[in-house]
Amino acid sequence: MNIDAGTMRPTEHGEVYVLNDGGEVDLDLGNYERYLNVTLSRDNNITTGKIYREVIEKERKGEYLGKTVQIVPHVTNAIQDWIERVSKIPVDESGEEPDVCIVELGGTVGDIESAPFVEAMRQFQFRVGYDNFALIHVSLVPDLHGEQKTKPTQTTVHSLRGLGLLPDLIACRLLIAEPLRPDTKAKISMFCHVSSEQVFGVHDVTSVYHVPLLLQSQGIVQYLRKRLNLDKVTITKEMSEKGASLGKRWKDLTTGYERLFDTVTIALVGKYTDLKDSYMSVTKALEHSAFRVHRKLIIQWVESSDLEPETQEAAPARYHDAWRAVVGAGGILVPGGFGLRGTEGMLLAIKYAREQKIPYLGICLGFQLAVVEWARDVLDIPDATSTEFAPDAKHPVIIFMPEISKTHMGGTMRLGLRPTVFENGTETWSRVRKLYGGAAKIWERHRHRYEVNPKYVKQLVNSGLVFAGKDEKGERMQVLELPDHPFFVGLQAHPEFCTRPLNPSPPFLGFVAASSGQDVMEEQLEYQRANFRPPHPADSMISEAELRNEITVEEVVVNGTARDLLVAETS
Repeated sequence: MNIDAGTMRPTEHGEVYVLNDGGEVDLDLGNYERYLNVTLSRDNNITTGKIYREVIEKERKGEYLGKTVQIVPHVTNAIQDWIERVSKIPVDESGEEPDVCIVELGGTVGDIESAPFVEAMRQFQFRVGYDNFALIHVSLVPDLHGEQKTKPTQTTVHSLRGLGLLPDLIACRLLIAEPLRPDTKAKISMFCHVSSEQVFGVHDVTSVYHVPLLLQSQGIVQYLRKRLNLDKVTITKEMSEKGASLGKRWKDLTTGYERLFDTVTIALVGKYTDLKDSYMSVTKALEHSAFRVHRKLIIQWVESSDLEPETQEAAPARYHDAWRAVVGAGGILVPGGFGLRGTEGMLLAIKYAREQKIPYLGICLGFQLAVVEWARDVLDIPDATSTEFAPDAKHPVIIFMPEISKTHMGGTMRLGLRPTVFENGTETWSRVRKLYGGAAKIWERHRHRYEVNPKYVKQLVNSGLVFAGKDEKGERMQVLELPDHPFFVGLQAHPEFCTRPLNPSPPFLGFVAASSGQDVMEEQLEYQRANFRPPHPADSMISEAELRNEITVEEVVVNGTARDLLVAETS
């Protein structure tokens, strides 16, 4: 029933993934953007809350002409209309309407939450026609002491057929490294009323990047090509060559992964480490960068509160294990997060990285805490902090952004694609700028409510902390670096959201290279200049002019209420 994922706890539902247009969505959309190399919008994320809100708003406007509003047909029609509308929106640089739209119907067959969506899809297959609708059913095939059990798959397929949906493909997920056996495949084929060529096995492989090749080897491309009549789609020579190149690069990626022996160890110091999916995009950005520098990635998950002195007294084993992971890592990363818990442990990790010359990358909260740590330990302001942690702080080096609503949580942060302009002169020394191919202006996705307090910027800069990149007005600090450090970088943005397997995020690439004992080699910089395509407002539903049009403090005062503020912010 959530409108979006913005107010969900990371430990409950994984990370909140941010899109170019500022949409806060489920982490699955991050997987789709990364694997398909597309740029999606908030409308690609359909929730029950969004659908019900749309239907109720239409009812309030009288658009149903006095009819009784019901799940069928009004809610199910709204779902179908939404899918059909969004499926026609271009999602890549070609600007063309997509030929195939993938719809993930989440949940489990029989769940009450998904019932309206299942019914909508039953109707949708007739709305678009047989050649335009194919259903892939994903089902678990448990392995019990060497016997692959098919009953769960048989049961779910029968339930699905009872709801009016017939699977064209059955993807059998095995939680072991052994492939789906021929006799298991034949049994599923017989009892689920599909041919054997319609049954695919998806077993554990050495990396998730092997899965597309695994499915391709079982004939999924040929089947869908025939089932959806894709031969009628016109493919230009340029597109064909691009596809062939992509296929080769992807195979090289997976083959190269198998041949990696050297490792790089990163200590990820976070506050949601109990659920690793809370940092899904961060871990993917690290993986993609590790591929580029020919290293196997080892992540040491460090719960930040375990680094604090209180833990040493309460749980000394956890405390020493956490510090052993930090000290033994090649690089230290502090990702985004909210709230006071665990921040003192993060500050200790940042101080260690700075003083011991260990490569450091701070994202969002990690950027802000790097400023706090510098103010405390270099400027000797021991009570320097953020107003997020202490609203009445005497030395608030991090403050609440003046235009952000203090009463509405959902969708009110500084969200989506925003520009960063590098300071003049940084082209000769800034590692971050070089990693972006020397560009004077870059675009990355943001998600934050707090910023560096402008009153302290001069004092921070005079003491040696360098803000290499700022917003277009030069008022917000967005990139910090320490020139005399092997690699000490903080970004207010979340560059991990734009990483791709074959096109890693530049700051993460530099961080992983430094953490593996390599300089960011010149050939890698040349590759970035030639191949890296940074996000740009042209990819976004928000225009560049709208992105610049940020509310001033005076407008906040004039507007008065939080509702007025929200309308002004998103207009």
